[in-house]
Amino acid sequence: MTTSTRGAAPAPAVLVLEDGRTFRGRAYGAVGETFGEAVFNTGMTGYQETLTDPSYHRQVVVMTAPHIGNTGVNDEDDESKRIWVAGYVVRDPARIPSNWRSRRTLDEELAAQGVVGISGIDTRALTRHLRERGAMRVGIFSGDAVGSLADESALLARVQAAPQMTGADLSAEVATTETYVVPAIGEKRFTVAALDLGIKGMTPHRMAERGIEVHVLPATATVEDVYAIQPDGVFLSNGPGDPATADLTVVKAVLERSTPLFGICFGNQLLGRALGFGTYKLKYGHRGINQPVQDRATGKVEITAHNHGFAVDAPLDTVSDTPYGRAEVSHVCLNDDVVEGLRLLDRPAFSVQYHPEAAAGPHDAAYLFDRFISLMEDQRA
Repeated sequence: MTTSTRGAAPAPAVLVLEDGRTFRGRAYGAVGETFGEAVFNTGMTGYQETLTDPSYHRQVVVMTAPHIGNTGVNDEDDESKRIWVAGYVVRDPARIPSNWRSRRTLDEELAAQGVVGISGIDTRALTRHLRERGAMRVGIFSGDAVGSLADESALLARVQAAPQMTGADLSAEVATTETYVVPAIGEKRFTVAALDLGIKGMTPHRMAERGIEVHVLPATATVEDVYAIQPDGVFLSNGPGDPATADLTVVKAVLERSTPLFGICFGNQLLGRALGFGTYKLKYGHRGINQPVQDRATGKVEITAHNHGFAVDAPLDTVSDTPYGRAEVSHVCLNDDVVEGLRLLDRPAFSVQYHPEAAAGPHDAAYLFDRFISLMEDQRA
């Protein structure tokens, strides 16, 4: 149960990690309790896009930037119809938002959507703890849910009883249940079937800007559903959960038919698994809009937007034989050598682990949508 903090002094709140470490602060957003996986986001801007990204389903997001909420909340920047984060952690919330598009405060928006948060804690210390110990389960408790210091063992037990992210099958929980169409802007050039695994609103918009009519299909769509629209290409979106739980039937069918395929984030992991590579959980993942990635074909370094806790286990320096021809790692993270992209050499398919739609930025990777168009042009020719 949650209640709003509006119009009253913030209630006391406590954050409890599954290893027993606790942080005490003040309620931010709704008052009550929530559970999820504690992860941190290193972006200094774009908190509204982060909150509404379906890939954050069942995660409690810690913002490393100390001052959050200074531009308020507007009605234009949401990436989906609701906030998806399970909880929100900030150090110094803005008292008064200042932006010409702002319609309400972030605190008000969190409360209105029932999102339990906490403010006034040392997010730097919390982030360092997660980097050292790894992402873990967490609970936020505020108001009557806090209890006394003597009750922290009971709160810890509840956190430790919460479900893990490993093995979680979450795509269908965030995806559309009905197919919808995003029309091409200007002249229609191609038709794309986009499998919604947790898609952000800006992604089909970026394709529409390039003359693509995007049919967004549910995560449960069948091969027949995909090909009923006679697509020129197929897109695999981002999304939450463990890629090991996903059904690869559609991905493998698309590869077998040599239909141009482009995947991002969760879609990159699905392509990797369809090719025979494994996936694994990162210690604390990549989340933010400032992650350096190198395109190995050109040597160019891009600053990119990330949100992933799993990665593909593929060899970096050799071409691999797969059931669908040769494949190679196309992009790599310069911070930790994590696989950030895959490319098939004998079929029209590629993917990246990051978010080229770049809401809220940066825009270094926008060329990937043009690369997808080139694949469809070549196939049509």
